[in-house]
Amino acid sequence: MSTARQTHYLTPEEYLAMERASEIRHQYFDGEVFAMSGASRAHNLIVGNVSRAIGNQIVNRPCEVYQTDMRVKVSASGLYTYPDVAVVCGEPKFEDSFVDTLLSPLVLVEVLSASTEDYDRGRKFVQYRQIDSLQEYVLIAQDRQHVERWSRSDGPWTLWETDSVDAVVELTSIDCRIDVSEIYAKVQF
Repeated sequence: MSTARQTHYLTPEEYLAMERASEIRHQYFDGEVFAMSGASRAHNLIVGNVSRAIGNQIVNRPCEVYQTDMRVKVSASGLYTYPDVAVVCGEPKFEDSFVDTLLSPLVLVEVLSASTEDYDRGRKFVQYRQIDSLQEYVLIAQDRQHVERWSRSDGPWTLWETDSVDAVVELTSIDCRIDVSEIYAKVQF
């Protein structure tokens, strides 16, 4: 006799109530909830380096940088996720009065790991492209020096990438420049 596994699907409201009470973070898509795992030392260093570099450049501008714990919703598809870094300029738009689900990022950054790389490059990027405000999507390898910046400005998404420690990542939508050497400061391969 076989037993069928039943999946309990949550509404977005049920997910948000659960997530706000949870000590661990979960992504949500199409009624399903996915627990997020912890991050490596390299991952944490890179996220901190990028967040600090951007934060230092926007400190006197009407922009904000969030790292890791700011939930972002792709309104068009209903995906709730936690990018490694999110940047918004102007008045940020949030889903509700809890002010914990951002709807209007200009820049999203993901640090790639073996378990998330395919998703971050593929299905997640497909979802992110549905965010009207999003202008740049940055993917950063943590196992080697490699940075990709996808950008759009009234046209198709274009790719710029580098393996050079001497390169500079230009985030034109927020007028920021980050040296690749700064992204990888203290990271050992």
